[in-house]
Amino acid sequence: MVEWITSAAPVAYEEAVSVMETRAAAIRAGAADEAIWLLEHPALYTAGTSAKAEDLVDPDRFPVFAAKRGGQYTYHGPGQRVAYVMLDVSTRGQDVRRFVHDLEAWIIAALAEFNVRGEVRPDRVGVWVPRPDKPPLPDGTPREDKIAALGIRIRKWVSFHGLSINVDPDLSHFDGIVPCGITGHGVTSLVDLGLPVTMEDVDVALKRTFGQVFG
Repeated sequence: MVEWITSAAPVAYEEAVSVMETRAAAIRAGAADEAIWLLEHPALYTAGTSAKAEDLVDPDRFPVFAAKRGGQYTYHGPGQRVAYVMLDVSTRGQDVRRFVHDLEAWIIAALAEFNVRGEVRPDRVGVWVPRPDKPPLPDGTPREDKIAALGIRIRKWVSFHGLSINVDPDLSHFDGIVPCGITGHGVTSLVDLGLPVTMEDVDVALKRTFGQVFG
């Protein structure tokens, strides 16, 4: 059984990490159910294990936290739905690459609930939205904007950290970093795409599509 937890008030990053680590250890010990934790953070940047110092463009803008998840720099803040996944990967195929693929598929399925076509790219992490309404890059590459990020850590085959979907954050807050080390393409959100979507709408979509991917 997967327990769904929703926090109404913003959760401090260090508090979230502590809660996740405790819950992941309890899951591994068979003392707690798997959990999906839906929350928002105050505005902050996190640096994954592959983060490059030069990608932190404005280090004084928001607090910066070293995250022991995969990936590079990511922004979290109000208007962004974070879904932390504390799941037993040993019972879900014990395949990290497949697990990451399933997380991507879950994001794509949730976005499809709003008629948004999310896509993944082999050379870029996260989920992307084609933007034919915007001019292409100087080399002619069609423009795409990132709408969701993901980065996980697995300890003794239990996952924590997870994914984030941009619902209606202040997109200028991403200017303080090179998101996930990717230049050229931009960042978008559901509201930026012209959809009057609320955080509660996204929560419903995530819950409704979770079983389609993870069973």
